[in-house]
Amino acid sequence: MGATFRESMDWLHTWAGLVVGVLLFAIFWTGTLCVFDREIDRWMNPSTRIVYSGEPIAIDGLREEATRLSPRAAPWAIVLPTSRDPVLWIGYRARTGFERTLLDPLTMKPIAPAESWAGTRFFFPFHHTLHLKMWNLGTWLTGLAGAAMMALCISGVIIHRKIFVDFFTLRRSRQPQRLLLDLHSTAGTLGFIFFFVMSFSGVTILASVYFPSGVWVAFDGGRSGYVKDTYDVFSRPRLNQPGPPLGSLDAMVASAREAWGGLNPGLVRVFHHGDRNSYVEVRPSIEAAVNMRTDPFFFDAATGEVLYRTYIRDTTQVQMFLTGLHFTQFRHWTLRWVYFALGLLGCFLIVTGFLFWVERRRKAHLAAGSDAGRFVEGLAAGGTGGMVLATLAFFVVNRLLPSGATFLGGVRYELEIWVFFGVWVLSFVHAWTRRTTAWIDQCWVAAALSVLAVALNGLTTGDHLFRALADGKLAVAGMDLVLLAGAFAAALTAWRLLRRRQSLNEPISHHRLEGQSP
Repeated sequence: MGATFRESMDWLHTWAGLVVGVLLFAIFWTGTLCVFDREIDRWMNPSTRIVYSGEPIAIDGLREEATRLSPRAAPWAIVLPTSRDPVLWIGYRARTGFERTLLDPLTMKPIAPAESWAGTRFFFPFHHTLHLKMWNLGTWLTGLAGAAMMALCISGVIIHRKIFVDFFTLRRSRQPQRLLLDLHSTAGTLGFIFFFVMSFSGVTILASVYFPSGVWVAFDGGRSGYVKDTYDVFSRPRLNQPGPPLGSLDAMVASAREAWGGLNPGLVRVFHHGDRNSYVEVRPSIEAAVNMRTDPFFFDAATGEVLYRTYIRDTTQVQMFLTGLHFTQFRHWTLRWVYFALGLLGCFLIVTGFLFWVERRRKAHLAAGSDAGRFVEGLAAGGTGGMVLATLAFFVVNRLLPSGATFLGGVRYELEIWVFFGVWVLSFVHAWTRRTTAWIDQCWVAAALSVLAVALNGLTTGDHLFRALADGKLAVAGMDLVLLAGAFAAALTAWRLLRRRQSLNEPISHHRLEGQSP
């Protein structure tokens, strides 16, 4: 009975990983990048490379500019700078959608708008929606991948009877199957808790999407009622009557900061500006704690009187803690690097799982004349190595395209995205046409693209590695260093794969020569 159960878990582990492996890698890879999404933003948008050390911002001095920008007394918001995102910006609703104006917090002068979606607007949405918005298809696919990852974690523990023994085992055999199994088991054991928690929290964050019936049954008004009740949202309607002038926003912020115990604000938003019922929301920064704290104050816009303070329920705080744990927006650099390393370990786990499946069945597929192994090997190379190449091409084209570039009706950020998906598709084509050397080829290309991205950054912006370090632009320097480390790892991997391929071919060639000798 035990053996039968373990065999069923082995079947589940094998086929769940095979079916959703490429999707899982895409989600893990972009999630790993999102640990430093704001740093990627600054590297890809040079105008935002500002060194901000936390100087206080006079918010009252921005009211006139915000009022001028916001049409027809529409709601507007001021998002305050942080060490990771040092740009101050004013956001407002316009006819074309949500617009924002970027300002240098040191000089209060406008800076060039961001022309790339970079990390926060491309990789972050890709991580949880795959940029497939129709019918929430991308969200459902990521939910499926999250559930599959939890099943893979549990089934992986069950089928590895000697999991702790195997953790300390690395058989450097000439048979790739054994080495891949040991690498896969070690990676899975090291990151087991992280992989499971990330998958569980990812599914939990969007539980209302995956289980909408509960929301419609339990809350009046469906999803809007759920949001209002769960997050204790305050609002009051516009009266369409002229109101008194806007009061001191700095005084409102000071009042909220004192109640938060000195916590800095992250956002100041004005509703119904110029109306008698105008009010102001002051929301705390989410950098200070894991739980992405959102307990804003609401003030009367004219008098500064506190209208309401949000109190989050205990159950909601649990979900918010899981959300913060998953999104990694807190300011803790050591923990962020741990997340990044474990995310890369998850990508390594998926790659070794793919390769183990191929090596385990290679002889059987060759004997049967089946192309399944070739298909999966190409799928693995294109889906994993190709995703890395697409990311690096995304960085390279960002530094090559001039400001304001357009092509076939697409603006600059769209051209970058086209290159990303184009390279990813071409990687599949390459992997299926050059199956025997696809991994080696793609590793060499990844190393070259990484070095090229660093070189282009220095040439096009002047912020080469040493200058960035000297100027205190640690996000830019860190990005360059990670790219150079990635180039070294890719080149080393390509060289070792090439050496291993040559060593495996040498005995065969020698044996054939001996058989042909008299």
